[in-house]
Amino acid sequence: MASLNVGNLGEYLREQRRQAQLSLRQLADAAGVSNPYLSQIERGLRKPSADILQQLAKALRISAETLYVQAGILDERDRDAVETRAVILADPSISEQQKQVLLQIYASFRKENAAEAEAKAEVNAEAKAEAGAEAAADGGSGDAETRRTN
Repeated sequence: MASLNVGNLGEYLREQRRQAQLSLRQLADAAGVSNPYLSQIERGLRKPSADILQQLAKALRISAETLYVQAGILDERDRDAVETRAVILADPSISEQQKQVLLQIYASFRKENAAEAEAKAEVNAEAKAEAGAEAAADGGSGDAETRRTN
């Protein structure tokens, strides 16, 4: 069987399984997939569907989005946010409630920063438009002083 371009996904799944201290059989049972199928995914021989990835993520207690990025299903532009979420969700030293609170805070910071960036972009666009309008007005006015300084 030819190896598909899912080696990174398989390696990542294996590492997550080991961190969760689960055997291949335990993860397969928890995710509702066969032991041989999971082995083939980990070895990069099979490309699982989004549904299977979601089941694996749930069994591993990590975000499905992280697996989607690893599998090439989700756009990599959101990878940093996805990885941050995955790290929070995978941390065994904090409770589920603490994880949810951290994720809510993280989401609120991202939303706030996106709004600030959007507002700054609007101000910059308005300033450029205003400068362009002034330049056009000065250039077309026939003002001798403007022509001498330019």
